[in-house]
Amino acid sequence: MAKAEPKPTVVLFVRHGQTPTTGSTLPGRAPGLHLAEKGIAQAEAAGARIGALETVKAVYASPMERTQETAKPIAKACGLRVRTHKGLIEADFGQWTGKKLSALRKLPEWNTVQRYPSGFRFPGGESFAEMQTRMTGAVADLVGRHPGETIVAVSHADTIKAALAEAAGTPLDLFQRIVVSPCSVSVVMYTATGPIVLAMNSTGDDLSALVPS
Repeated sequence: MAKAEPKPTVVLFVRHGQTPTTGSTLPGRAPGLHLAEKGIAQAEAAGARIGALETVKAVYASPMERTQETAKPIAKACGLRVRTHKGLIEADFGQWTGKKLSALRKLPEWNTVQRYPSGFRFPGGESFAEMQTRMTGAVADLVGRHPGETIVAVSHADTIKAALAEAAGTPLDLFQRIVVSPCSVSVVMYTATGPIVLAMNSTGDDLSALVPS
């Protein structure tokens, strides 16, 4: 008798809500960054959207404060607790951590970050390729833990973009073309024959309508 294929797992990727430094600073893994008032409201709204599905079986988050704070109202809306997964953590920006984006954009390396990220390593930190491998490995671990279930993974812009690029079969060098806004929801169904991207950067749609065509 042929072995039955595992049921698909649906992963809802949620970027953390807005912080006081969103769009101006590269915070990275520096501790102590919390959600701004707007970010708290975004997280509450995301919780209401996701909780309405009534199908979520687990909520995971990066260890950073801003992701934990975003995940809390989502988990509450789903009647769950927040579980921490280290693999969902922000990229290690090394010496660029805490730098103003306006200053980083003036560096010659910035063009490499935007156009050839697969060949770039942050000084004293991770390469984009290492970040993507780490993030997709974390997703594979979560999918393995929850066959046939719907789960939430609260993470960061670049890590989610890297996971979406891998799911869509998009080269890492093009992943900067993907937009992941604060508290947006991106949805991927992981099947035995490959992932299916159901949504990217959704900020207000009815998530229950997301099904494979």
